Formats: sequence, structure tokens, C-alpha cells
Amino acid sequence: MEVHIGDRIADIELLEKNGNNVQVSIDGEIFNVDMTMTDNGSCSILHNGKSYNMEVLRSENGKNYKVNWLFSSFDVSVVDAQAKYLQSRRSNDTRQDDNLCAPMPGKVVKIEVNAGDTVQAGSTVIVFEAMKMQSYLKVTEDCIVKEILVSEGDSAASGQLLMKLDILKNTEE
Repeated sequence: MEVHIGDRIADIELLEKNGNNVQVSIDGEIFNVDMTMTDNGSCSILHNGKSYNMEVLRSENGKNYKVNWLFSSFDVSVVDAQAKYLQSRRSNDTRQDDNLCAPMPGKVVKIEVNAGDTVQAGSTVIVFEAMKMQSYLKVTEDCIVKEILVSEGDSAASGQLLMKLDILKNTEE
């Protein structure tokens, strides 16, 4: 999942949890911590023999937090795969970029076009599966498929480049 901490964006993945012992990957670096969270919002983390205590205040929607540590306060937002997917669905009316990227981690189920094909706005180019749901990745402008960088059955990371496009300029603009 993606976590926004002020202006910083971190990619965090829970790798293993056994009681209070937690293994997480933060931007690809593995951390093993002993973590305890209480009902009143106190959080205690033990890492490499050092103790870190903080207050975590959760918003009503459960995806935004205010974290108080020492004399600092941080706004933290969690953007999980579902939120990223919904965000990508809402932004379908924006101008087409010349790169088509994976909206979240998932699998390429079917590629509907070939390199060199001319594709009309609204056409599906890739069927993509994430969270056991299939999505139809479409182009929003007429374009030519320059290069396909994945194959059917490939796994894709969030934001991974799937296809390069050449957007056709509308001469009536």
C-alpha cells in the first residue's frame, strides 16, 4: 500500500505478523519490529533495541491519521489498492498519456491490441486483474500502439509501464 506522510510517499507492505512481531517492507527495505497498539491510540514500537512511542489519532474513515511523536505531528494517509483503483477509474476523463501504466499491482489477463494498431478513444487495450476483479484498461484518445512491454499472464507492479502509445492529434482542435 502507499502511505503519504506529509510530503513523503512510502510504499509499505506487511510481509509477516506473528503476535506483536511484525515484518514490513518500507520502500523495499525490510524491518522487523515489535509493535503494540492500544485502544486509546498509543503505539509502541521496539526496533533494534530502541523504543519509539507515539500517539496515533484515527479519522472517521480510518485511512487518515494524525501521528504525534516527541514534539512533532504528522498527517498520514493510507492509499490502499482499492483506493488507487477507484482513483484511476475516476480519472478516465483526463487526457491520454503516451504511456499506459498498471493502476495497481495485478496480472495482465488479455492484451486486446498489437503493436502498430490504431486504436480509437474508448477502446479496451488490456484486461487487467487485481484484487480478484478484472478491469478493462482503455484509451481516452485515438492513438497508435507503439510498443507492448508485457505479455498475457505477466504480473505487474503498481505504476509499471505496460504499453507505449503515440497519441493522434485531432486536427479539428
